[in-house]
Amino acid sequence: MKVDKNEVERRVERFQEAAKKAGFKLTHQRLEIFREVAGSADHPSAEAVLRALKPRMPTVSLDTVYRTLWLLNDLGLVSTLGPKRESVRFDANTTHHHHYVCVCCGLARDFESAELNSLRIPESVVQFGSIDATHVEVRGVCNRCAKEQTEKSEKNNIKPKGKERNTI
Repeated sequence: MKVDKNEVERRVERFQEAAKKAGFKLTHQRLEIFREVAGSADHPSAEAVLRALKPRMPTVSLDTVYRTLWLLNDLGLVSTLGPKRESVRFDANTTHHHHYVCVCCGLARDFESAELNSLRIPESVVQFGSIDATHVEVRGVCNRCAKEQTEKSEKNNIKPKGKERNTI
């Protein structure tokens, strides 16, 4: 899924301004890595960014992609999504939003919710430290995976176990 061309250009301009302000060199590789994340609504992992860039930039390395993505994260131009133990995914949409993540295939999609935005943070959280930002990550089985699971079960004459899953 692609992001609107005007939004990508707005994000790239913000990246260029941040690079200049931070005093780091704006290389072709850094720009292309950022453009790849900024142009994707799929919240790509570093590995996915590398796969997308390899055809047009055969010398780019996974190390360069990771270092650039963490630099972008430090500059507040991307945020990470998902638990650190899994492959980290990066999101160039820095507006306040939430995520739906499929636990089967990894599909990640943005969504907005005024109700979730207005959730009050419990006082008990203050004991852990300051809060910079909040977002909700909804995990479930996407419609495509649910359909594939149903078809596989029907083909093998297997009845689903456990509670039924809600689909969005």
